[in-house]
Parts: sequence; C-alpha cells; structure tokens
Amino acid sequence: MKPDAKGIEEAARAAKKGRGPAPVHLWNPPFMGDIDMRIARDGSWYHEGGRINREALVQLFASILLREGEDYFLVTPVEKVGITVEDVPFVAVDVDVAGEGAAQVLRFETNVGDVVEAGPSNPIRVETSPEHDEPAPYVLVRANLEARIDRKSFYRMVEAGAVSEVEGESWFGVWSGGVFFPIQRAEELG
Repeated sequence: MKPDAKGIEEAARAAKKGRGPAPVHLWNPPFMGDIDMRIARDGSWYHEGGRINREALVQLFASILLREGEDYFLVTPVEKVGITVEDVPFVAVDVDVAGEGAAQVLRFETNVGDVVEAGPSNPIRVETSPEHDEPAPYVLVRANLEARIDRKSFYRMVEAGAVSEVEGESWFGVWSGGVFFPIQRAEELG
C-alpha cells in the first residue's frame, strides 16, 4: 500500500500524546517510501504541490519529524516515509535576549511553536554563503533538527553580541547558556 499524508496524519494523531514532539527516536517502523511532501526554505510545508495552510496540521507533522544523516522522515509507530527539506525544517522567527555577558541566554521560538534556549545542548552555528558572502545562522532545536534564524532575529541576536577570545583569536559572537558562539573574526568586522 502506498503511503499518503492522510494515513500519516491519522497515525500521528493516534500516537502523539500531549504537547511537544512525539518520541520518534523510540520507534522503528518499516520504511514505506517517499511521499510528495516538501518543507521550503521559508519553513512552509507543501503536499503534492499545494501549501499546507492548517497550522495545527503543520505542527503535527513537525512533531513526528526525524532526521537520519541528510535525510528527513515523518515517523509513526507503524510507518516511516521520506520527505524533502530544502534547507532545514524550521525557521526561528523570534528571539528573546535575557542577561548579559556569559550569563546571557538567547531563547528562540520557531515557526512551529518550539521554544529553545541556545547553549551546550542547542548550539548556534553560522555559515557564510560563498555566493553572497552573507551569514546563514542556525540553532539546533531538537534531535538533529535545526532552525534557520530569520533576518530580524539574527539582527537582534547580533545586537547582543560581544568580542571574545577563541583559541587565541578575537571573534565577534554571542553568549548563550554559558557558551560563546563565534560569528565572525573581529578583524573582519572593519
């Protein structure tokens, strides 16, 4: 039987108990193939070419998302199906900055309602696009799943930044949860 989004939705609702992500790491169902579902770079979800506009349905699918290597799957206790993710599955759409210096905490909220504090378990990484020479910031949300930090949140994060020494070099970056996350060498700031 070919997997479909409706069957995945029904199985996810039956398996999901309470709020937050389902325990997909505990499930080992058979792989049933890929379905025509895609998460766009902007965090929008699509099924068979049409955008999924029901926020509750997107949140349900997001709660059963699993990443293995470079592949993404929707997982229920009875089936596992592959989906396409253009960049990363989530977008950090807001950030709250509390405290200062090494005691500072950055709390991100994603487009699917996850809230995560950056720190040792949820690191921030910044890649620079060689094509545009622009930073592409990410924060780990849960179990190998990241959120791309949107532009306004990145600017607010940078406002809370500082210069610190990393392996004998001065870097501009941000503190959160007692960890310094470098963004750019201080000498390159101009």
